[in-house]
Amino acid sequence: MKLFDVYPLFDLNFVKAEGSYVWTDKNEKYLDLYGGHAVISIGHSHPIYVEKVTQQLQNIGFYSNSVKIPIQEEVAELLGKISGYNNYNFFMCNSGAEANENAIKLASFHTGRKKNICFTKAFHGRTAAAVAATDNKSIIAPVNETDNFIFVPFNNTTLLEEAFVNNEISSVIIEGIQGVGGVQIPEASFLQKIRSLCDENGAVFICDEIQSGYGRTGKFFAHQHAKVKADIITVAKGMGNGFPVGGVLISPEIKAKHGLLGTTFGGNYLACAASKAVLEVIESEKLMQNAIEAGNYLFEQLKDDESIAEIRYQGLMFGIELKTSCAPFRNQLLTDFKILTGNASCPNTLRILPALNITKAELDLFVKAFKTISQTKLVTI
Repeated sequence: MKLFDVYPLFDLNFVKAEGSYVWTDKNEKYLDLYGGHAVISIGHSHPIYVEKVTQQLQNIGFYSNSVKIPIQEEVAELLGKISGYNNYNFFMCNSGAEANENAIKLASFHTGRKKNICFTKAFHGRTAAAVAATDNKSIIAPVNETDNFIFVPFNNTTLLEEAFVNNEISSVIIEGIQGVGGVQIPEASFLQKIRSLCDENGAVFICDEIQSGYGRTGKFFAHQHAKVKADIITVAKGMGNGFPVGGVLISPEIKAKHGLLGTTFGGNYLACAASKAVLEVIESEKLMQNAIEAGNYLFEQLKDDESIAEIRYQGLMFGIELKTSCAPFRNQLLTDFKILTGNASCPNTLRILPALNITKAELDLFVKAFKTISQTKLVTI
């Protein structure tokens, strides 16, 4: 049997990881500034993370949600405290797509409605409803095609208002910052308008913080920069620092009942041990403050580079818009300097999503490599 070929792969086989570095089977060392799509939030193989997960595995790794799992409550309590959503309820699942699927379904249960507003360049996952809310026709199968999702131009208040006038809306789902879309940041006034329109029309405000949450922007959730509260917040990626886990934060206005949601693996002991360790490290090592300081530092180092058209960022979530395609730039960073970065649906956007404990010295390695490539290409042109 062969693997189903759905990913273009770099010819790299990583066998060891620590902090912001990974090593191949050939003992080549790479600086990781992408973290596998913002998954590595507290650094590879963080000692507290390894200790907590190992301890849990030595005791019990799994039982289903048919029994009490007290560590789920510990994760929920700590998440509520650090995020500022301490009066919300929490449902644990396995991935970001599953979290969004449950969020959309929960909103529909609550409102009794079908129509949902989403936005151009959005990415919410590859499951049925999540992919229907994703602005990429190439990954939407015929079975997922539906008229229950209304796409509105990002940051367009006028057309957002029209969508509410012309439809009975169940929910509005928006990323705290669009990741795959190229680190597109919603205007504070736009998020505030979503909040007010949802209030006026009895709709549910869903904020997808799967990539932009967990301290990456300097606040626990990116939407908190706009001083708004969402009714439902979805989380995953940085939540488990590599362990597959997701979750849904749910307003107390949305009532639970038995059978409403369900999961076999969600909230298992190992997932909770990983999630709790991440939260403890974010809090104890003040990683949200580091995200602000390191992000501002990186911006200052790059802002005047002539190869850059625009830098979009909050904290350590960066979209560096080049004046030309980013693919050659990214490949050269990888091959010549052994630095891992990401791309986006925008062909010119280089995406930088390092661990939140990245150091200035490590960022300097990237800045030096970036400027070397930039100057070479400018001379060549």
